[in-house]
This record gives sequence, C-alpha cells and structure tokens, in this order.
Amino acid sequence: MIRAWLLASCLGLAATAQANLRLTLDAADLQPDQRQASLALLDEALAALPPRLVRNLDREVRVQWRDNLPEQAYGRAGGDRLELNRRLLAALTDGSAADQRTERPHGTVRRELLATVIHELAHLYDRARLWSPEQYRSQAQCRQRVGSLGLIGLPDTCRGQDRRRFTLSDDPRLLDLAGWPQRVGKRGRREQDNAQLARSPDPYELTSPLEFVAVNLEYFLLDPSYACRRPALQRYFHEHFGWAPDSAVDCAAGYPFLNAGRDFGRTPLLTLDPARVYEVDYLFAEANDAWVSRWGHSMLRLVICAPGREPGPDCRLDLDHHLVLSFRAFVDDVQLSSWDGLTGVYPSRLFILPLGQVIDEYTKVELRGLASVPLKLRREEIRQLVERSAELHWSYDGDYYFLSNNCAVETLKLLRSGTARSDLVALDSIMPNGLLEVLIHRGLADASVLDDPREALRLGYRFDSYRDRYQAMFAVLKDRLGLPQDSVEQWLELDAVERQQWIDRADLRAAAALLLVEQAALRRQLLLAQDELKNRYLGGRGRDASLNKADGALQEILASSGYLSRPAELLDGDGYGLPQTREWTRLERESEQRQLRLNQLSEELDQEVRVLLGDERREELEAIEVNLAQIGEHLRGLHKAGGGLELP
Repeated sequence: MIRAWLLASCLGLAATAQANLRLTLDAADLQPDQRQASLALLDEALAALPPRLVRNLDREVRVQWRDNLPEQAYGRAGGDRLELNRRLLAALTDGSAADQRTERPHGTVRRELLATVIHELAHLYDRARLWSPEQYRSQAQCRQRVGSLGLIGLPDTCRGQDRRRFTLSDDPRLLDLAGWPQRVGKRGRREQDNAQLARSPDPYELTSPLEFVAVNLEYFLLDPSYACRRPALQRYFHEHFGWAPDSAVDCAAGYPFLNAGRDFGRTPLLTLDPARVYEVDYLFAEANDAWVSRWGHSMLRLVICAPGREPGPDCRLDLDHHLVLSFRAFVDDVQLSSWDGLTGVYPSRLFILPLGQVIDEYTKVELRGLASVPLKLRREEIRQLVERSAELHWSYDGDYYFLSNNCAVETLKLLRSGTARSDLVALDSIMPNGLLEVLIHRGLADASVLDDPREALRLGYRFDSYRDRYQAMFAVLKDRLGLPQDSVEQWLELDAVERQQWIDRADLRAAAALLLVEQAALRRQLLLAQDELKNRYLGGRGRDASLNKADGALQEILASSGYLSRPAELLDGDGYGLPQTREWTRLERESEQRQLRLNQLSEELDQEVRVLLGDERREELEAIEVNLAQIGEHLRGLHKAGGGLELP
C-alpha cells in the first residue's frame, strides 16, 4: 500500500530555501479527524520551539502513532523518528485530553502530549552535534564521558566518526546549574549523582543531564512561571537560544528563605532582596584543636544594607541584617563522628544564619576567630550568587564528607555556579584555609582589609576569639592569686569545685576576672552537654519518648528542625523551584506552626534537659552555677566595702 505522508508546516516561518526542522505525520491509517488533531498538536509544538532550534535541527522527523509503546509512556524518539502512544489518540481527537487530569507534571493528557513532543525534539536537538575523533584520547575516555551523561547503550557513540558532542547536556555551565557540578580536586570530572533533589518539577530530570535538558525545555517553553521558579536556568536557555517565550508573569523582587537561627520565637520565613546585598565576603572560621575543625570552616557572608540605606560601605555597619551562608552537616555537631563524616552519613545542606549567631558560636563558644574577606565580585555577579544561593536553599540535599564534600568544596561549587566566573573553574581546594589562600593569591579576595588588626576589628573584617580575652583575665588571676596553672585552658580543665576555693581570696580586680572566666567555663560545659545530648539521640539511646518528657522534647526538636535547612518540606508536592505568590500563604502557615512547636519544645527542654545528662556533666554544671552565684555575692560584698568596682 502506498503510504500517505502529510507535511506539517512550521507556523510563523516563511517557506524559503532555508532548511528547518520538518515534522512529517504518518497518516496512512488515521481518520480525517485524527489527522487534524495530530497536525494541530505538531503545529502547536513547532510554534512553541525556539527559532534557533527549528533552524539548527535541519532534518525531517517522521511522527507515528504506535501500539507497541509501554502503557505509561507517552512517546519516544530515536534517529529521525518520533513515536506517540496510540492509546492516547482517541482522547486527543475528541478533545477530552484537554480536560482529562493526570498525576504527571503538566496536568492534563493533552498538555503531556505537547510536552512529550517538545521533550523528544529536545533530545534530537541535544544529540545533533558530533565530535571529531581527536577530541578524545581514547575510546575508554569517550566511554567514561558518555557514561557520566547517562548515555550507556547509545549505539556507536564512541566509535570513529560517531563520537558525539551534545549541544546542551555536556555544556559545563548547564551542568553546574543542573546539579552535576565539577568535582573539586578531581581535575574536571563531574559529580555522578544529582543532589538537587527537592522542589523538582519531574524527578525524571535527575536521571541524567540529557533528561534534565529535555524536561527543562518543556517547562522553559510551556510554563510562564519558569523564569521565576528557575531564574538561572531561564537565563541560560535565553542566552543559548537568543530568545525566550513571552510571559506575562512578574517575578517577585526578592527570594524567600528560612532563617535557621536558634531564636524559635521569631518567624523564620523572610525575603531576601539581592539589591540590598552590598558585598559578599569569604567568612573563615579559624582552626581549633577539634579533629573536624583543624582546617577551619568556610562560609559566605552577605553584607546586607538596612532597609532604606543605599548600598555602600556604611552597609557594613548594619550587622543585624547580615546573613551567613554555611554548608553544614545537618546535625550541626561540634564533634561529629569521624567515621560517619568520612562515609557521608550526614546530609549536607545550605544553612542561612544570622551573622550575630555565627559570631557568638565561633568566638565565644568554640573560641575560634573569624576573618571576613571581601570577594571581588561585580554587582551582577553578586545578584546571581544570591539568586543561586536561594535556588540551592530550596533544592539541595547532598551528603557531607569531611575529605571530599565538606564546607570548602560546597562553598567553591556555589561560587562557581553562582557567578559563572571562568577564573573560579580552575581553582581546586578541599580545605577551608587552602581555599581562602587560593582566592587571595588569584586576586579574587581582598585580604588587605586584615592588614591593620585594629581597623579590621573596628570595621567588622575580623572577629577575635574570646580566648585572648579569657587568657587576659587569667593573667590577672595568676598575678593576683598566684595560680599554679599557666593558661586559661589548664584552669578550665579543673573541676568547678577545685576552682571554688580561690573565690574568697580574690580582690575586686581578681573577682571580676573570675566572673568572666567562670562564664567561659559555663559556655564550655554547655557546649559539651549539647554534644552529649546529640550523641545520646543519634546513638539510639533514649529514643523511647515515653521515658521522660525531656527525651521526647529533644528527639522532636532534632527531628523537626530539619525543615529550617530543607524548607521544601513545607511545600511537599506543591510547585517546583523557588516558591511563588500562590504558595506563600501555605509557607507562612506551615512555618509559623512548626516554629511555634519548636519554641514550645525548646522551653520544655530548657526546664528538664538536665535529666538527660550524665551525672558527671550535670554535677559540673551545677557546681559552675554555684561558683557564679558565690562570685557574684563576693563581688557585691567587695563593692560595698570598697565603695566601687575596679574593672580588670
């Protein structure tokens, strides 16, 4: 039988000698109404495609309705053929497909069929370019590259002239944004697994870069809100095609995020306007003696201007508005399990924290100094870095490895994908202190702000550890009381009961110094108590909440606070990418309810937490509190007797 082929014309394109993509419908066994419905679908798909794709995909693609596709499949493509599932043809023909709802991402059967045509044509466009044989040193190298792209089994991919280069899915910039970033320290190799798991429009996009391209082109072309939900990818496709679909959607000026600060009494849901970010600093927490902290900790500080202030140097004084971007293991322990850190047991997430809390954590509790070194970024790079940080805040849920995917590695990957600067691509450092040195030596960070220590402290480029202050107070004690210890650390190693005997011997100056150092002892014990409680929970002890009220409160706090670093939990199953206006009401409701519960649990835990501690830790805390009360009473007596207080 002679096959009848009908050519579907490209809407909006003049019939010229210039070659374009041509869709040819195999209509031999179709009724007239089926042909008409099929051609309308193909015309709509062609009209939605970027003109550059239509021009560059210069081929005839034959479209067939087939009976042999898997039941759940809408279509597939290979070579120059596109096949659609014939079981869907009846609904397309009678128009019911437009109203027939589906659990698939695009909502209706007809919309899914349209997306399927675009998806498969995107694959053909992506696979349209070939490598020359010289591009790979060996077939093994070619196969490794193809395997990383999820293309194992593609025939002849690595043979002779058929070695392929992909139009989009092996573009380094797209891979950075898509979730297959360059592996730090691995000479250009890419991550194998995509950790941008949350808020995905279709989990199929995570299976390989090829599927990511095809899925995202569906949404780029069909979803008017795509530019607001995935702004970095929208910009990438716009630049690649030199074109973007018309959209009447206005994106919000700022990005939603959850402040993971410990103040559970305040709403965590805030909006970050990148126009208010004056500068971005590499915030480096210096090392201490703990195993996991011996190389420091990498963070980024957003220097945010107070509302109403024009961006400028004075914004550095608005410390209450500054935020810190910190990749941390989710449990946020000070002394994490070394083995678990090596094997990736802990989730790695992007925490957004108030600067003041971060300063207190490191300088007062962990006794580590902080250096805040400005990065040399242009205004547009700052805006894109803030945008990218927001995208990762809502999508990223990786694995934390001390030696391969730690804070420095995560921070470098964020800088690469957020700024698109070519001079960051060649940087490789898996250590926080090493990354800072490389950024400085490559002229990407301005360390001159630290040259004058006094000015650095005054202007907030440096935050000194309280260790030096405590040591100065200890020097007063050693001088006034003749203590046998040589350092504040040795003094704090003593039991609180041993320190107590020196209180009544202190004069005004020594008593004031004792008060400050004993407060340091309390912070130190609280830090150790925190670690003990987390180890109790994570180690499986006390998991029966019926044992006592405090046990239940601790478990629920640790389990429930995860949403602060993985905010997608608040909108499970509702939308994708950055949340939009219609999702904001649910965000407010869910975050307020969870924060209220966390505040209640925190109060319960404060009241009963000590029943969870071991006897030795509990007795030491109680002894320190006795010391503080005794020092206070002693100071008041000295003050009354001496008529004034001489500060150390």
